[in-house]
Amino acid sequence: MTETLRDVRGGAGAAQSPEIRVARGLLGTLREDLFTGVLDSRPLPPMRLDGPVARRVPAALRPYAAWTPHAVVLFVALIVLLVGLADTGSLLAVVPPAVVALTLLRPVLAWWLSLAQMALLGAGAGLFVGSYSLEGSALTTHVAVVTVVAARTRGRTALWMWVLTAAYCMFRGVLTGYDPGTGPELMLLAALLLVVTVVQVRASARQEVAVQQSVTAVERDRRTLLEERTTIARELHDVVAHHMSVVAIQAEAAPYRVENPPPELEQAFVTIRENAVSALAELRRVLGVVRAEDYEAPDAPQPTLAELDGLLANVRDAGLTVDKTVTGAVRTLPQGVELSAYRIVQEALSNALRHAPGSTARVEIGYVLGGLGLRIVNTAARGLVKPSPGAGHGLTGMRERVAMLSGEMTTGPTADGGYEVVAFLPVPAAEAEPAGADL
Repeated sequence: MTETLRDVRGGAGAAQSPEIRVARGLLGTLREDLFTGVLDSRPLPPMRLDGPVARRVPAALRPYAAWTPHAVVLFVALIVLLVGLADTGSLLAVVPPAVVALTLLRPVLAWWLSLAQMALLGAGAGLFVGSYSLEGSALTTHVAVVTVVAARTRGRTALWMWVLTAAYCMFRGVLTGYDPGTGPELMLLAALLLVVTVVQVRASARQEVAVQQSVTAVERDRRTLLEERTTIARELHDVVAHHMSVVAIQAEAAPYRVENPPPELEQAFVTIRENAVSALAELRRVLGVVRAEDYEAPDAPQPTLAELDGLLANVRDAGLTVDKTVTGAVRTLPQGVELSAYRIVQEALSNALRHAPGSTARVEIGYVLGGLGLRIVNTAARGLVKPSPGAGHGLTGMRERVAMLSGEMTTGPTADGGYEVVAFLPVPAAEAEPAGADL
């Protein structure tokens, strides 16, 4: 029985005409905008000072400029009070400005009170005599209140306020027997509400665009970071694969270097080789995951600091004057460290070419006991600097390489207007080998 009643109710609801559903939706928006939370306190917050006009306000006046909307509303309340006193001189003249001031705290309640005072005070010919009519003050108050409330709410609320005001004006003659003709006032009110709504929509759209731009910038930075990490992973794959290949070859050749090796030793080398081959296979799978669609495997080993002179020659051919200084005892470092050092120098010099045309650069490499120090500095630009959409992406890649090696890196402008990149790549003493040692 219960299911039958539910089906009947569901069928009745589904059988409602589109007109009824639209009407119920409109009544729901009316209740939400003008009947829900009428007594709720909604103080008008201070004005934001990040607009193009507000930013020009002197710093000494900025704390006071934030209260400009409050001052404007209170000024309008003063105007309404003067109009009421000029019309009547009665104590009733203080009611309209009080309603205007109430919009600063309870905007929806102020609108209902404005409509009520226009009905009670505005129809002065029917309720008061001669000099006690507050028609002008009541109408001015209502226009001001509707405009302020519309600015504080949304366009839908402004539409409902205008519709109810027009309905009141339409039936006022029937209810009070007094109809001064408010068609021009309604048109003025509609124009004001239209202007307020357009300004609101534009401000909302500008804020939404700003939020989307912020989100886009964050996503772009995150995507750039992931791309740089993927590039590093692809390059290190070649380094690790080389070492694993050497391990597999040495494990296979080791038993032949010993005469009559024990079976246990032979089996150990076989296990080492099998594990090295398995690791190579897993590395290839990992490379397949991080490989881009247009990725092409390099046809040469990954570069090291030994190829740095060739890089500097190419940079000089591109128009950048660059010198190199090496201090300390030169030694062969782990391939990952040498590759990262080469890429850091390469990216720093590329940034100098793009962002400081006409400058000169200097590359300083220091071999110290605990690792490798790098300093790439360029002078100020002497030519036209063109905007680059990828500004800052190269620094992200350099930081990722340094962080991967647990190193340190600082970047920033120099005193003469140039730019410098300083990095330290730590290398444990056991990993460093003398220059010319076999890998």
